[in-house]
This record gives sequence, C-alpha cells and structure tokens, in this order.
Amino acid sequence: MVSFNIKGKVAIVTGGASGLGFHYALELLKKQAKAVVIADVSAELGHKAIEQFEREFGAKKAIFIKADVTDYNQFENVFKTTISTFQNVDILINNAGIFNDSIWQQEIAINLNGTINGVLLGLENYIKNFKSGDEGLILNISSIAATAPYGLMPGYVATKFAIHGLTLSWGLLEHYNRTKVRVVAIAPGVTVTPLLTESANKTFGPDYERFADLLTTLPLQSPEDMAPHVMTILEKAPSGTMWILEGGEPPYQFKIPDRFTAPKIFLK
Repeated sequence: MVSFNIKGKVAIVTGGASGLGFHYALELLKKQAKAVVIADVSAELGHKAIEQFEREFGAKKAIFIKADVTDYNQFENVFKTTISTFQNVDILINNAGIFNDSIWQQEIAINLNGTINGVLLGLENYIKNFKSGDEGLILNISSIAATAPYGLMPGYVATKFAIHGLTLSWGLLEHYNRTKVRVVAIAPGVTVTPLLTESANKTFGPDYERFADLLTTLPLQSPEDMAPHVMTILEKAPSGTMWILEGGEPPYQFKIPDRFTAPKIFLK
C-alpha cells in the first residue's frame, strides 16, 4: 500500500473556493500541507476562502488564483504561479466541475476538458518536475454517476465515465514509472453541496421531480463527512484506481469487470 505524507506538500485545488473543493483544501491544511492554492472562476468566493484559511492556519498558507480550467494557458499560469510562490507543487485535485445538462457543451468543457488540461500539465511537466519529494499525485473527481446509467443526466454521466477511464489509463504503471506521479480518482456519492441543492432545471428535460425522487433512494453525506476520507485516498490509494465515497462511509475501490474473464452473454 502507498504511504504518502501530506505534511509539507504544496497542493492545487481547482474549484476550491466553495463546495467540496473548499473542504478538500481545508483538510489538506489540517494535515499540515505547506500551502494550498485555490484556482477558481469566482474571485469573491476565492478571497473569502483564503481569509478563512488565514484565520485558522496563519498567513502564507493559501493563495487564490482566478482561472478557468477550460483555458489551458490560464490553468498553466496556476502551476507557474504556484511554483514561483512556493517553489514546488506536489498535489493537484482536479475538482472543478458543474452539473447542468441544459448546457452540456460547457459541462463537457469544464468537467472533462478541464480535467485533461490538469492531468497534462501536472503529469507531463509541473508535478513531474517540481515535486518536493519522490512522488506527486493527481486526484481526479469522478462520481457515482460513473458507475451506473442515470437517464436524467446523460451529459454529466458521460463526463464522469470519461474521467474514470482517463484515470485508469493515465494511472498505468508505464506512466507512473516515467513521472513518479500517481493518478487516482474518487467517485463521491450524493453530497449536500450547491451543485446538488441548486439542480433545478439542470437535468435532461423538465422533470426535476423525478431527479428529487432519485435522490431519496441514495445515501446522503455532508462535505464534512466525506472530505477527511479523501485524505486517506491521497495517502494510500495506488495509481490507476477509483474509490467510492458514499454515505459518509470509508472509501472502497470500484473496479469495472475484466472483459477477458467476465462471462460472455451473446446476442441471439
């Protein structure tokens, strides 16, 4: 099992000004990370987050950089500013994302393209070359929507299945051996954040009531329940793995079936 010490590390959290991203950043600082960089499109929320972190952890522990993860150059500037400020970058949490199938092109751009931008920048250059220790880490945020079909949100489901696939692929040993950067994913369950509570008119079609009914069938969790478990994944999860976090319970690994060993069900 991997043993990765968060203490003294420098982390970037995209979409970290609010919601789960904010709580990931908070837990990193509780784990004595050297510094956390919040990259987000909301300057107002970003500065409020930094003010809270400074009250709790002291000055120079966190900075905010306004950035749109769909813009490769803006995302690269986050890495460059992180290194010029803190000399290193060890962790990227690719958290920025939206749930809104009514604007599916933007949803794909943020959820998928933004994640790919982060992996390319971190794996191929900045974490690979500027990590402070022997190993770096990229954590991609998938979803339980990447484990089953959900007809009310096919666009969102597609992005999260894609994040699962790219994590398995970039997490292979051939990439780890040349970069010494682990690539891991989590699949959060239904978590009470603005992404969930502001979901009206964002599903495929107008039938929001059906979406609300769906939520009643799934275990709920709070960010406070879930975020500490993410730190365990950062510390221990092998590269190329995905972990479900649902109902506030500890993480467990999710694996897709091996097609070479799974039973074949032929169409007749």
